[in-house]
Amino acid sequence: MVGLDKVSSALALLLITACAPMADGPSPPPAGDAAGTLFVAGKFGDTLAKVDLGSGEQVAKVDSCANPHELATSPDDRYVALACYGGTSVDIFRTSDLTRTKSIELGENARPHGIVWHANGDLYSTAEGRQSVFWIRDPLGVAETFEYSTGQRGSHMIAVAPDGNHAWTTDLGSRTVTRVDLKTRRAPISVEVGEEPEGIALSPDGDTLWVSARGSDKAFALDPMTLEVRQEVATGDFPLRIAIRPQGDYAVTSNLADGTLSVIDLASGRNVRTIAVSSRAGAEDRMQVTILWSPHGKRIYAAETMANTIAEIDFASGEVLRRLPGDGGGDGIAIIE
Repeated sequence: MVGLDKVSSALALLLITACAPMADGPSPPPAGDAAGTLFVAGKFGDTLAKVDLGSGEQVAKVDSCANPHELATSPDDRYVALACYGGTSVDIFRTSDLTRTKSIELGENARPHGIVWHANGDLYSTAEGRQSVFWIRDPLGVAETFEYSTGQRGSHMIAVAPDGNHAWTTDLGSRTVTRVDLKTRRAPISVEVGEEPEGIALSPDGDTLWVSARGSDKAFALDPMTLEVRQEVATGDFPLRIAIRPQGDYAVTSNLADGTLSVIDLASGRNVRTIAVSSRAGAEDRMQVTILWSPHGKRIYAAETMANTIAEIDFASGEVLRRLPGDGGGDGIAIIE
């Protein structure tokens, strides 16, 4: 496939390597308002770690589950949910001490990957192995699970509407984006969007669905209900993820093959800046994957999976402020402040 041709050797390492180079040394905290806690899923080490953003140090690490990927924190910041991609469960840990409090089974061959902990208190997860989406109602209580088929191969990442009525997935194997109706259970609708759509993010007002297609080197703006493509925006090389700033004014894509972030002005739909996190020559060694905005929108965190680091980037200047610990092949990241 187009995307795999460009980074075949690097992507193979990402998928199968069980260890990686040692992380960069400790970094002093930058001046300013860096505070809070970063949670890191180590997908090669099967770990969940906690990094203090004030000191820049890892303060706790526990065994998690097989091949953990995406993370999501609860609305009250007291818990973090982990999608166990190498297994069949969504596991919940206390953010205070990383004690596992619950493991919610999704069924045979579930392989949960994308995960959202909604403001309504419910969890939503893809189950790639079952070609489905799960709605987990009251996850800290009785944890009722409801499964919705996408009918598409590789339903990988997920976005959920502010009102909780719909979810959307990117389906790598089918090259599609799927809309799932969570309340009425109408049949899902799927459309092809570029080559290898993977990243997905919904604008805060719910009006536009943004998708990054890693094989197309593009981001696409879609109508969330019809999935009609409204706009295409060229990005950097192999845009694996897309994330929208909490203020709703910009999105960034994480470009795995050239070590950059592309900054998209959502009002104009234009690629307005490129932020160099590493370099094309160093991209394979670092393997930049997941990206995350700080809640105040001033910083971006980029997981550099093969380097065991998380790059902290100042959005205004584009400067890499420091590299935080991302032990065990840090991939999924979540933040509380």
